[in-house]
Amino acid sequence: MRHSRVEQTGTFINRRSGEGRNPAPCGRHWVAAFAGTTRLFFAALALGLALLIPRPALADEPAKSPAPRTMADVIAASKPADWRPLDPDNTLYLDLAAGRVVIELAPAFAPLHAANIKTMVRERYFDGLAILRVQDNFVTQWGDPDSDKPEKARAFGKAAKTVAAEFERASGGDWPFAFTPLADGDVYAREVGFVNGMPAARDTQAGKAWLAHCYGMVGAGRDVGEETGSGAELYVVIGQAPRQLDRNIAVVGRVVQGMELLASLPRGTGPLGFYEKPEQRLPIKSVRLAADVAAAERTNLEVMRTETPTFAALVESRRNRRELCNVPIPVRPIAASAKP
Repeated sequence: MRHSRVEQTGTFINRRSGEGRNPAPCGRHWVAAFAGTTRLFFAALALGLALLIPRPALADEPAKSPAPRTMADVIAASKPADWRPLDPDNTLYLDLAAGRVVIELAPAFAPLHAANIKTMVRERYFDGLAILRVQDNFVTQWGDPDSDKPEKARAFGKAAKTVAAEFERASGGDWPFAFTPLADGDVYAREVGFVNGMPAARDTQAGKAWLAHCYGMVGAGRDVGEETGSGAELYVVIGQAPRQLDRNIAVVGRVVQGMELLASLPRGTGPLGFYEKPEQRLPIKSVRLAADVAAAERTNLEVMRTETPTFAALVESRRNRRELCNVPIPVRPIAASAKP
């Protein structure tokens, strides 16, 4: 027989007969039920209040690690002393119709090439020449399209036609800058890191150091002979870092602004990405040394110092991709109030 309970009275109704009966004695059962309900109510209330009260961390609970800093966080927290302005005596402005490319030279690694390039710039050697080659995932190269035709080739003026090879330099004694090493290994060198804002490598056993062919690095083209380069033909890496060229070609500097103007050009259809028709070449308006440009016309930039704790924190912020050529070196405009 099934029953329905009527909680208000404690009476049981017989569904079949409709008759009701009260268990005896009913008052005692009702009081017990009420007391049980009351206890449940207060127990639930106590549990709810306990959940609202903060409890101290257990000794064996691991503390939560702070959120990792991003590269943007590191740059935002940097101080003025973490940055250095570009040296006007070692900064080139390559002006194209689409805009300006800013190149920082590296005389600490390639002093002969840097000096010769500056001489050519002051001789106006590059003005009116052209970008001759854009090879996909490799380099963009500029120079004289008639360099192999003596009767048409651009005159060098006071600049040398060739200089000694500068593939590496001694890393001890008169080393002018701090070497900031990466903790991770490298396939092409015993140790890699940064020197004065440029990616570099070194072999302390051999006492040698050199600049690495990372994205944006500028090299001096040469012929087969080691001492056949002069800086008259320059290229910039626009693709995957061709580190196999390290210590085979002189690296003379780095593009610090305007890479998009060189990396987005139409690819050459000839062998090695050379343009096949003169009309495909992109004319160079001018190349100037920043020191020779009026202050109002300069592009005032500053580069993060790579020997600082701030730069070390920036490297760590990219810990999961900390290969030499994947660490960007920040560059930013100098605030108007800070300009000399």
